[in-house]
Amino acid sequence: MSLGQLVVEDDFIPEVGFIRRDNFRRRSATARFSPRPSIDLVRRFVMSGRFEHIATADEGELETREGQLLVESEFENSDQLSFFFNDHYELLTVPFTISPGVTIPVGGYNFRNLRASYRFGAQRPVSGQITFQTGGFWSGDNTSLSLSRGRVEVTPQLSVEPSVSFNWVDLPEGSFNTQLVRTRFTYTVTPRMFFSGLLQYGSAGDLFSTNFRFRWEYSPGSELFVVYSEDRDTDPLVPDRFTALRNRGLVVKINRLFRP
Repeated sequence: MSLGQLVVEDDFIPEVGFIRRDNFRRRSATARFSPRPSIDLVRRFVMSGRFEHIATADEGELETREGQLLVESEFENSDQLSFFFNDHYELLTVPFTISPGVTIPVGGYNFRNLRASYRFGAQRPVSGQITFQTGGFWSGDNTSLSLSRGRVEVTPQLSVEPSVSFNWVDLPEGSFNTQLVRTRFTYTVTPRMFFSGLLQYGSAGDLFSTNFRFRWEYSPGSELFVVYSEDRDTDPLVPDRFTALRNRGLVVKINRLFRP
């Protein structure tokens, strides 16, 4: 269990780095309990809670309040079943656009959501985490379904890590859907040489991105990197922009370790 309080006044000027906000007083508390029951299938239970309260330091106006509760079961085969409850309050002092044509107005928003997930152990040839979430989202509701931390061992040298998420958002200001698809692969040539890549598509910006990297440790402590990246528009409603190149980059880096 832990308790904390942090106060940053309006006149505070950081000499090094930056702060996410100023003029605030943050109070936080966390607690965790992890028993190991005498049940054949269950390795341990995890129950944890977290509370955070952020208000202005001068007037005490509430800006953010968040309460979280996690209940998790870890099984003997390393699989995990989790339930996560979140109670959130956020004060908006300026409107912001969450999606094209959908703007959240100024005001205080209190919303709750529930998330359930099942994670398959990493020792399996096929592993990953399936998550379902539903509940409030700003002034409306959000339902999401995702596959994350996925990993498929095709061969001892080649592995693929797919992930995908779908979000259905329904707000009084407007409704929209988003999809994010991502695949990462790694091919190990030798213990000191591998080739990896990342392919990603996001519907929010109709953007398709690629990133390929080659790493070779040609001598202990000395490495060669070759990285190629590219972004393209994929809006099918604008023919001139369909698969239009946005940016492209090629980076070659080599370092050498000299020992006396």
